[in-house]
Amino acid sequence: MNPAGAAVKRGLDAVLSAVTLAVGWPVLLGIALAVRRDSPGAALFTQERAGRHMKPFTMYKFRTMRADADPFGESPRMAEDARLTPLGRFLRETSLDELPQLWNVLRGDMSLVGPRPLYMEQARVFTERQRRRLEVRPGITGLAQIQGRGEVPHEEKLEIDVQYVEHMSLTLDLKILAKTVFKGFGRDTTYQKW
Repeated sequence: MNPAGAAVKRGLDAVLSAVTLAVGWPVLLGIALAVRRDSPGAALFTQERAGRHMKPFTMYKFRTMRADADPFGESPRMAEDARLTPLGRFLRETSLDELPQLWNVLRGDMSLVGPRPLYMEQARVFTERQRRRLEVRPGITGLAQIQGRGEVPHEEKLEIDVQYVEHMSLTLDLKILAKTVFKGFGRDTTYQKW
């Protein structure tokens, strides 16, 4: 993406995330209160992830697992995972747990569209080609998420992320956002396979 396109992308990120947070704060507050009521622990889950150019940042999510669950353990692979709270299952299946990342987008840590942010440890073992996904800000949604979400194997997801970086454009971003609204945030019972 040329500098002008990148500037427009960042501008859209800032405006859309700010507007959504300003309008949707009652929903976010309601979810936060529901998380606290559903199980003991904080409403938000924070974790360090690899950002653009491998710069670490703190990513925010609504907590979906019990407070005593290992934060660096494998992601739940099925709804019956005992670490998930009752509300947490619903939040994961609808992707509502990702909404606090709008704050990451507003701050400039993330973009609305881009490769999903992974652990620093995962990013350190990327191949040279896979490191291309670190050339852009990570996203709340991305090309890999609309092409299968949890059904796509990890290595294949990384390749799809690289393909996004190689072909990124505002038009592609708008297509991904549109498909996310109709698919990514719909009820999805698939879980990560990596």
